[in-house]
Amino acid sequence: MSKKQRVSITTILAVVIGLGLSLGIDGAVTKHELRAQEHDHPHGEDDHSSEVKKEAASAAHHNEEEGAHEKHEGESHAEEEQGDEHGENHEGEHGDEHKEGAIELSAEQIKAAGITLGTARSGQINNVLSLPGEIRFNEDRTAHVVPRAVGVVEAVKVNLGEQVKKGQVLAIISSQQVSEQRSELAAAQQRAALARTLFSREKKLWEEKISAEQDYLQARQALQEAEINLKNALQKTQALSGSSSLSGGNRYEVRAPFDGTVIEKHVVLGEVVNDTSNVFVLTDLSHVWATFNVSARDLGRVVVGKKVEVVAAELGSTAQGVVAYVGSLLGEQTRAATARVTLDNPEGAWRPGLFVTINVATSTQKAAVTVPVQAIQTLEDKPSVFVRTPEGFQAQPVQLGVRDSGFVEVTNGLDAGTQIAVEGSFILKSELGKGSAEHSH
Repeated sequence: MSKKQRVSITTILAVVIGLGLSLGIDGAVTKHELRAQEHDHPHGEDDHSSEVKKEAASAAHHNEEEGAHEKHEGESHAEEEQGDEHGENHEGEHGDEHKEGAIELSAEQIKAAGITLGTARSGQINNVLSLPGEIRFNEDRTAHVVPRAVGVVEAVKVNLGEQVKKGQVLAIISSQQVSEQRSELAAAQQRAALARTLFSREKKLWEEKISAEQDYLQARQALQEAEINLKNALQKTQALSGSSSLSGGNRYEVRAPFDGTVIEKHVVLGEVVNDTSNVFVLTDLSHVWATFNVSARDLGRVVVGKKVEVVAAELGSTAQGVVAYVGSLLGEQTRAATARVTLDNPEGAWRPGLFVTINVATSTQKAAVTVPVQAIQTLEDKPSVFVRTPEGFQAQPVQLGVRDSGFVEVTNGLDAGTQIAVEGSFILKSELGKGSAEHSH
């Protein structure tokens, strides 16, 4: 019984008790008075009874309204509970409709995001031997530039890291040794000219029978000696100054031996240098070496002429090359032979000191299902691909097998002919991560 029902019953009892008391008092009135009242009020009792009935009916009606109100509240509460249960069921059904790992994207959104599609298919997979390596200077195109004579640096024309052309002036040196050599060359040229004149005269006199043959022979010998001395002076001058010119006095120019880049500079203005000073180091960075070590057990698989792939993970770049050299000796510390690959580097992206991976294909096998390497993404520490669905994409965990430079074998979780995301699959991974973060909130 509710509180409102108890209040209603209490009210009715109070009314009934009050009526009983009223009737008792009325019984104590004298008959005369009662008769007088009956005479004066013939309908008094009827009116009073009517009022009692009205009050009882009003109380009953009030109880009915309260009971109906409580019934209505009970029904409303039941409806609310039923609504909550329906909402929970609806949410559960709605959650089931959106599978975990699903991403809804239209064809226009896929195109705008730059996501390209591919198809899982059977193919050949290369068994790859991956070896760590490093990019180094091409030693065949590296030069240590040194002065050819003792002198003082008068000018430095290039800076560290600057690209230079063959014959470009790198520095100007002032040298007493060069001055003396040029003077010797000038004297040798004069002696040779005089000997040539004397020889011509003695030859003419001998032909005219005016002078003896001995004079002619002596003049020819003197000319030959003068020419030898001149040639020697020219060679010395060229060795010191780089040219046979007599101009420049005691100055000579240090020039670049080929097109390259200044990678070391060890000279400043006013410094005294000699023929042992390493003033510049130049290298041609258009070609570099990728060097790596090959253990004794792999020497049979890595041979000169073998095609390899060089991968720089930090740059996201790859290059194709051929093994150009495999050492004949094993290192004392590494117990491995040194090998190298020569790479074209026209844009200078392959910088010496960069760590790389050398992938050498050693054998080939057939795989039932292969996908491009860039299609694989790691989700919850599991390799996965994004399968194309009518609504967008669905993340699909897979098991991987053999991997080569371009493709990877899928041993479980994917059938041949399935359309998947290839380029831009990392975008789908990011979107899936955003969705998980929003759901957690």
